[in-house]
Amino acid sequence: MPSLNSIPRLEDYGVSERYGFLPRELPVQRLKDDYYESWEDVISKLPDLLVNRELRSEIDKLPELKVKQSLLDDIGQLRRSYCVLCFLANAYVWGGDKPAQVLPDNIANPLLITSDKLGLPPLSTYASLILWNFKLNDGEAAFDIISTQQSHEINPDVVTTINTFTGLIDESWFYIISMFYEKIGGVCLNAGLNLIRAARDDSKAVFIEQINIIAEKVKILGDLFSRMDEKTNPDIFYNVLRPFLSGWKGMENEGLPNGVKYGKNGKFYKYAGGSNAQSSLIQFLDVLLDVQHMPVGVKNQPQPTTTATTTKSITQKDNKKSFIYEMRSYMPREHRQFLDHVKNASTIRSYVLANEDDPEITRAYDACLDRLKEFRDKHMKLVARYIINPAKKQKGTFGLATKGTGSTDFLPFLKQCRDETLKAEVNRDRMNINK
Repeated sequence: MPSLNSIPRLEDYGVSERYGFLPRELPVQRLKDDYYESWEDVISKLPDLLVNRELRSEIDKLPELKVKQSLLDDIGQLRRSYCVLCFLANAYVWGGDKPAQVLPDNIANPLLITSDKLGLPPLSTYASLILWNFKLNDGEAAFDIISTQQSHEINPDVVTTINTFTGLIDESWFYIISMFYEKIGGVCLNAGLNLIRAARDDSKAVFIEQINIIAEKVKILGDLFSRMDEKTNPDIFYNVLRPFLSGWKGMENEGLPNGVKYGKNGKFYKYAGGSNAQSSLIQFLDVLLDVQHMPVGVKNQPQPTTTATTTKSITQKDNKKSFIYEMRSYMPREHRQFLDHVKNASTIRSYVLANEDDPEITRAYDACLDRLKEFRDKHMKLVARYIINPAKKQKGTFGLATKGTGSTDFLPFLKQCRDETLKAEVNRDRMNINK
């Protein structure tokens, strides 16, 4: 492993400029070993089995298959097995009139093994739903164009999902929007590393060029929120899909007081459900630009805005009790390691503060943070449309009206993230950023 003070190389962590945090090789669509045919058979019928309330009985009949070493040694096959088992696990827990408190051994045992190998929790995560769950319709050339387009230019027919819980376009489109983020994010990763290098080299022109590239892409990411309406109905998302994305942490009132037991003789575990907070991309931008996040309800003080108080030893660090930091444990292991490396390597804010009398540098830095703040504003509006408004229509809801699938109270969390982004701006009290 390279020194954490060095500038990280994308390829050392399984990420790339071309694909961002998406896999460098396209996701496997089906396990090649016929031994696992029964898993693939069930997931191919998953939407129908859930609608007909037959999923649990179908899974209960499955044999308990061993996780072969050949599967563990093939990263594409390993990720595919994890995705399949995660879909089956969440479907089993939430696919009845009441949640199932115990996962059967035939799902629990292989899921524990594959998730451990990948460094991920054993339930549906952002990785299993988004990163490793897409396929191309029009070839890689059309897919690559996504990174160069504005949000309204992106062709939704370029990709589709491999698996869903519901079989509805509403669900596929919800995942695809996030997949677009990750594809565009590859440009941000490369620009971010160039930004670190420019700060170290004291190259003002390159610094401004690269941070402006990031700001432009973050604006496109925010604009993508407006495209959710094209194919995802808020009521369908809230009432049909959202329960299946939930985990078993903070679900005491929903019938899971102890979480879920993995196997007849296994242990109970409490895990948060799939959440966009598990995307490494936005956390990468926070780490790169030194945006500090605290636990929900804990106020953060404005960050130092003078060079006299800016050192690694006293700059406020990410609070490891924050929800943002907790969500890193739901990311693939190599992505977490990449974020740690970037945090140790980045001196972006220190460079800006060392040049606080240069309006071009401070303006470019604050403008980028402002774009990130706008992104979070648009995210809150999306949450209002897809969760809060549908929840208001329900008298007896699923019980998730005030919490995200990641088990946190999402509005206070999102508002705090937005405010913490603003606090990182160097000239927040004396600059009127041109939006």
